[in-house]
Amino acid sequence: MERLFFLWIELTICIAFQVVLLLALSVIFNVTKGGGREGCCNYKRGLNPRPHSVSILEFGAVGDGKILNTLAFQNAIFYLKSFADKGGAQLYVPRGRWLTGSFNLTSHLTLFLDRDAIILGSQESSQWPVIEPLPSYGRGIDLFDGRHRSLINGYNLTDVVITGEYGTIDGQGAIWWDWLKSHSLNASRPHLVELTSSTDVVISNLTLLNSPGWSIHPVYSSDVQIQNITIRAPPDSPFTNGVVPDSCSEVCIEDCNISVGWDAIALKSGWDEYGIAYGQPTSSVHINGVSLQTHLGSALSLGSAMSGGISDIHAEHIHIHDSTTAIAIKTTSGRGGYIKNIIISDIRMENVHTAFYFTGQYGGHPDDHFDPNAFPVIEQITLKDVVGTNITFAGNLSGISESPFTSICLSDISLSVVSKPSDSWFCSNVLGSSKSVSPDPCPDLQNWDSSSSSCFSPFQTFGDSEAL
Repeated sequence: MERLFFLWIELTICIAFQVVLLLALSVIFNVTKGGGREGCCNYKRGLNPRPHSVSILEFGAVGDGKILNTLAFQNAIFYLKSFADKGGAQLYVPRGRWLTGSFNLTSHLTLFLDRDAIILGSQESSQWPVIEPLPSYGRGIDLFDGRHRSLINGYNLTDVVITGEYGTIDGQGAIWWDWLKSHSLNASRPHLVELTSSTDVVISNLTLLNSPGWSIHPVYSSDVQIQNITIRAPPDSPFTNGVVPDSCSEVCIEDCNISVGWDAIALKSGWDEYGIAYGQPTSSVHINGVSLQTHLGSALSLGSAMSGGISDIHAEHIHIHDSTTAIAIKTTSGRGGYIKNIIISDIRMENVHTAFYFTGQYGGHPDDHFDPNAFPVIEQITLKDVVGTNITFAGNLSGISESPFTSICLSDISLSVVSKPSDSWFCSNVLGSSKSVSPDPCPDLQNWDSSSSSCFSPFQTFGDSEAL
């Protein structure tokens, strides 16, 4: 009885502290322009304290890193569903190492991790159930069959917050990487966090480690805020992506630090005929104040799965270091779709092999049913205010002969390249203009006239929603 009393006292103190912290975060997140940077993610929602809160301890969880807590998480969230129409609820994860398999969230929920809380993904594949492929992909990313459900999931939800005091979610992905390399997977690898067909989502103030696949994957979702997140995966971890908005709209990615094996931030919208049929683009995305590093992929990538379209993207105040590629646009014949109305500005990069990599010959197809005449449209791409040091190649831009990349606008770019200036650019099937670019770009990008200034105008489409 005495032990229960002290447990109750400890839980009460923890909940009171969380209320104070969330009130403070509410003040911060309601600031419409952060750090004096024009165009900040200024549609932020406040993090108001939930009227109800429980600890995972109340459902029998044990934080020793050995006992499996999947049922405890599932039971806790099932219980908290009853508060959805009462202002929502919070599930508090205190200090400890909480081993678990996959579990689903519910609407009007806050999952809050203590500073010393670590959620560990089970290394038993049976704890990650196999589900159907996404309809915009038609198959798994790794295999034709299904895919393992992500560690933390949500489907058709609203008002979901995953946050804390910079607690950790560790997917323990090494075993999955070994299975991929040895061709031992029975289904495509899972991700750490995936929210599908959801709206009003906040993921903030966390560290995500060692995802089996991608770390954060919002798909078919809108009004998504990803802020103050650290993501890490080893350099040799295969195809580990950081943040992947996929057929999403109104997305803010801000003040994040990402270092992974493949693409740090990748914008996608479906694969070939499946993405074309599903027809949901990724649009109105603002990326601001992020630090990106990748071993084999790209720091910021658009595509190559872009068949639903990608448009109205504004990326700014970005630091890229020690990476294979800084900025990439990837597609191929048969993708269809489009990538257009893109502004990438105020970029600082160092120790990068290729600063800009645009290609129309990238990636395979999900099956043999794609239309080889579905040519993607790549146009109105603006790169401006870029400084790079120790860059091997400035740019490799290769469009598609049947559908050249057009309106590629370069302005105020200074790259210190280690290759010969004459060898630092390669271009084919691209058209555009440039101004104040060093070293000099390809002839097809050197023209400049007054009409080129429209490349650098703010997006009018963002004005109505106040997204940017």
